[in-house]
This record gives sequence, structure tokens and C-alpha cells, in this order.
Amino acid sequence: MARRNKILIAGARKGLDDLKAKVASTNDPEEAKFEVAKEMGVPLKKDYNGLLTSKENGKIGGRLGGGMVKELVKMAKANLTKK
Repeated sequence: MARRNKILIAGARKGLDDLKAKVASTNDPEEAKFEVAKEMGVPLKKDYNGLLTSKENGKIGGRLGGGMVKELVKMAKANLTKK
């Protein structure tokens, strides 16, 4: 699947993918959304998912994105307390 979002800092993709995998408790960032969908009971498949509702898709994206933001804030706080 093609990525549509553009990362502004070159080389940051690996770190973001690692963070996504960490949030979803997987080793592979490509499997993160499927792991989250399974945990939430959303029937996400590897091929066609046109029958999923916006609410179901939002649950998956919200869980991943929200978890990533929480983790980034936690990392920033820890970094600030070190200085």
C-alpha cells in the first residue's frame, strides 16, 4: 500500500514506524493496524475493506495515532527533565 502522508524530516520514517509498532505491541509496523483492529473487534482484512464504516476505521487510526502522540509527549517530558 502506498504511503500518502509526507514526512518532513528525512530519515524520520524508520523512527515513526518503530513507534507505531511499539504502540500496537508488534514487531512489524505494517501489521500494527491489523493488531489494533483485532484487539478492538474490527474485521480489517489485508485486501478490500470498503465495507468498514468510518467509525470502525476511526477506531483503528485513533488508537494508533493517539497512542503515538501520547508516547511522543512522554518522551519529550522525559527529555526536558533530563536537561
